[in-house]
Amino acid sequence: MAVPGWLERLRAARKTALVQDGKRKIHYLFEDGKEMAEEYDIKTGQLMSRKWREKNTLGGSGKWQVEVGEPTLPLLGALESELITESSSNPVFMRKDTLSSFQWRIRNLPYPKEVYSVSVEEEQRCCVIRTTNKKYYKKFSIPDLDRYHLPLDAAALSFAHANNTLIITYQKPKEILAAEEQLQKELKKIKAANSGDGDCKTQ
Repeated sequence: MAVPGWLERLRAARKTALVQDGKRKIHYLFEDGKEMAEEYDIKTGQLMSRKWREKNTLGGSGKWQVEVGEPTLPLLGALESELITESSSNPVFMRKDTLSSFQWRIRNLPYPKEVYSVSVEEEQRCCVIRTTNKKYYKKFSIPDLDRYHLPLDAAALSFAHANNTLIITYQKPKEILAAEEQLQKELKKIKAANSGDGDCKTQ
C-alpha cells in the first residue's frame, strides 16, 4: 500500500512548532528544500491553512502558494494598488476543509443551484465545475489524494449553494482520516514555543 509514503516524508521533514493565537503552527522543511507551513486550531485539531514554498531558480525563497485557507492578496505598491485592483465581484475560489471532508468555497457566484454541475474527471485526476449559462468553469485537483495515491470517487463529491457562494464538499477517504489522526498525535509531541519565547523549537 502506498499510503505510508507521504506520512514517512512528513516524519522525515525537519519540523518547527509555534503556538500562537489559539493556533498550532507547524513549519516543515523537506530534504529537497521545499517548505510547507500549516496552522491548526488547537482545540479541534482542524486544519486552518496550508502553504507551500520552494526555492526559485536563483536559490532564494520563492513566494508562498496557498493550498488551504484564505488566498493571500498580492502586495502591490500604493500607486499600483490604485490602478489595478481586482473587481470585488469576481468569483473567489478557496479551500476550507472540515475534519471529515475537503471543502471549497467559491464566493460571488449568484446563479441558482440548478445552474451548476460538479463532476469528477478520473483520468485527469481533477474535479470540474460547469454552469449551464457558461458563466463559470473551473478545474481543480485534490493534492491530498495525489500525495496518498488514492483514486477520486464521484460518490464522495457533493455541492450546495447559499449566499452567492458555491460550497463543494468531498468526503475524506478512510485512509486519509487514519493518516491525519496519526499525524496529529505526532505533531502534538513536538515541543512548541509560545509566541513570547523567541525562536521556535525544532524537532
